[in-house]
Amino acid sequence: MNPPQALNMELSHVSSSCMTCKNVCQEIHAAWDQLDLVARALAHRTLAERRQIKEMYRAMFGEDFVEHLRRTRMANSKNEMCNTLYLWMLEPHERDAVLANDAIERRATDYKALIEIYSRQKLSQLFFTKHAYLAKFKRHMDQDMISEPSNSYQKLLLALAASQSSHHTDVSQHIANCDAKRLYEARHCSTGGTDESVVLEIFSKRSIPQLRLALFSYKQIYGHDYTKALKKDKSGEFEEALRIAIKCVHNPAQYYSRMVNKSIKMGDADARVLTRVILGSTDAGMKEVRSAFEKMHGRKMQDAICESLPDGDYRDFILALSNIP
Repeated sequence: MNPPQALNMELSHVSSSCMTCKNVCQEIHAAWDQLDLVARALAHRTLAERRQIKEMYRAMFGEDFVEHLRRTRMANSKNEMCNTLYLWMLEPHERDAVLANDAIERRATDYKALIEIYSRQKLSQLFFTKHAYLAKFKRHMDQDMISEPSNSYQKLLLALAASQSSHHTDVSQHIANCDAKRLYEARHCSTGGTDESVVLEIFSKRSIPQLRLALFSYKQIYGHDYTKALKKDKSGEFEEALRIAIKCVHNPAQYYSRMVNKSIKMGDADARVLTRVILGSTDAGMKEVRSAFEKMHGRKMQDAICESLPDGDYRDFILALSNIP
């Protein structure tokens, strides 16, 4: 193929993509009073496609697409499908900012949700999440999550925040082996509990990929996951918080598959959690989460969702999101 032919094919593809995007925007604009149709049009879109749709919608109709969804969400606060659609159309760091605020503003702070946010796979995401939080809520996220007296979850979150600021993209097997040994010794200190200072130091100085390698090395050296050692006698709040953080860091696909299973067993009352973990699964890799779910629970994740949730728009949207490649 000569260069002019290649250029013509590329321009044809761009033109076709623009026409498709315009058609989607027209369909959405005509269906605002039928959110199930809007959700159906958007559920399978990639992040790049959703961005293009938002830009095209503004150009065509002079309105911010996400802002329209936000107002719709505010007017339908009990509608979880509306909430899920709004969160889906946000940029990932903006979504995390909204989820973090929701976790902090609850009567009892949802530290599990915060740990998920603070242990995201992309090193830069937490940085942008904090900026989005400040822009949306006029407060600093790290300060909002701290209460008096401080607890073990807050200590771990602050350590994870420090680890995310690490600019080291390379990982070291030697450091991982040393950290694995220190983690083992921290769990077998003279008090019988876990030496919190050692664990917090490691978590605050290592990037998420480096922490993951250390946890993998621990299993290779000692023959079991570090979380199993934390289940033994004299496990308190710190060990409980540490188990959650380690599961998020070490094997996010397995963690999210467990959380999906747990949330669908709790019924309608836990739709908020199901929405959060389904959207979080897109960060961990939906294909990997589906595979982990089937391996752990002996059935397909989509079948479990279909059997557990009542028929309706919310279930259809969650099923569509869970089918993302």
